[in-house]
Amino acid sequence: MGFFKAYDMRGTFGVDFDLDTVTKIGEALPKVVVGSNHPPRWLVAHDTRLTSDDINAALKNGLEAAGAQITDLGLATTPMVYFFTAEDDYDGSVMITASHNPPSDNGLKVSKKTALPVGYSSGLKEVEELVTGSESSGALRACSESSGALRACSESSGALRQKYIEWQKNATNPESFANLNYAVDCSNGMISILADSLFKGAELLNSNLDGAFPCHSPNPLAPQAREELAEFVRSHNLDCGVIFDGDADRAMFIDERGEFVQPDMLIPLVAKACFRALNVTSGKVIHDIRTSRGVIETLKGMGAEPIMVPVGHAFAKPILRESGAICGGELAGHYYFKEFFSCDSGALAAMRILGEIALAKKEGKSFSQLMKSVISRYANSGELNFRIDDKNAALNRVLDAAKKYLPQEISRSEIDGVRVEFEDGWFNIRLSNTEPYLRLIVECKSPSLLDEWLDILKKAIG
Repeated sequence: MGFFKAYDMRGTFGVDFDLDTVTKIGEALPKVVVGSNHPPRWLVAHDTRLTSDDINAALKNGLEAAGAQITDLGLATTPMVYFFTAEDDYDGSVMITASHNPPSDNGLKVSKKTALPVGYSSGLKEVEELVTGSESSGALRACSESSGALRACSESSGALRQKYIEWQKNATNPESFANLNYAVDCSNGMISILADSLFKGAELLNSNLDGAFPCHSPNPLAPQAREELAEFVRSHNLDCGVIFDGDADRAMFIDERGEFVQPDMLIPLVAKACFRALNVTSGKVIHDIRTSRGVIETLKGMGAEPIMVPVGHAFAKPILRESGAICGGELAGHYYFKEFFSCDSGALAAMRILGEIALAKKEGKSFSQLMKSVISRYANSGELNFRIDDKNAALNRVLDAAKKYLPQEISRSEIDGVRVEFEDGWFNIRLSNTEPYLRLIVECKSPSLLDEWLDILKKAIG
């Protein structure tokens, strides 16, 4: 797959992109994202990856050539960039990060005014055409009315970081989960700059910034990345553990037994916490097409109106705004909040969920007991990845096998791949928007039925 993807730009540095590419992207972004508003105000920040400083310099050179006024936030989490893009009314922003990808990778996450995401269908395709097409770097520069832009910042990055910390604390008081014994695995990533302030009293693991990610992968969905935290929780008899990805837009949880809690299962906890924080008893809650039926049923039972959306922040955020939803979540561990400019924040999600676990502890319930009513309703495969040359052909084989061997379907959704519903379960088959995989998830009323369906559908994939 190329550098330009559905949600952002991401790939291996020196293979999929280089500094010249980044400079040209910087030149193109104001024209595509802002248009005739000159000189546009841009916010930039970067993670701790070993190539991020050089990419940051190349990006700012391109933005300057396009006439942009630049504020450099420095080292930051991706949600910090979303927050200040909206809070301080920037025309656009770029976070330099490859999120959970390996250390060799890097990338750019772009937002426009009010922190709306810029994905491939909402601007990045045009940026790609400008960067890779016949237009020269000089032609891109000519699109701007001014050059030599001012790099301005009214507040130091340290002061802005403190402002962000205070907002998070006010949104969810850390004292609400002070009764918990828990650990936070920072994955050597960007949550490290906030963890001491937001998670006082927690045992912090891998909290030194290191773009080589020496302890484990910055992807908490990878089981091996969670092993250290799981063992720490078990050996120290903790109530739970939290693990963040590289840029801290995602948070995931380990229960008191050291077992991973599939992130979509936590959407009802996030919704309960948001209802409580906003003093409401009902509201719309978004979830992606891979979400457990048990989660959807639980949301309905607590007065929420579930709204199914395609996978990815570039799709979720606009829908959350348009629908007026209060919050939402994804299988991948992104959680969205209306009060956070309809963006995702791993820190806010973790604090809200910790607050719910703390309430349960006061009532004598463990984390796993709190989650049992959601998780035990169905047997769930989790998302399975298949590297297939012809993914579309494999997808069609799965649909044909389902029609031939599975029960009569009762409904389907095609907003992202195909989710097919049956009386006793469902499955979703989709092409990844960011990686070269065909992704399958299956859920059934019983483990034996799940095994039966998985066997049929896996054979169809080939």
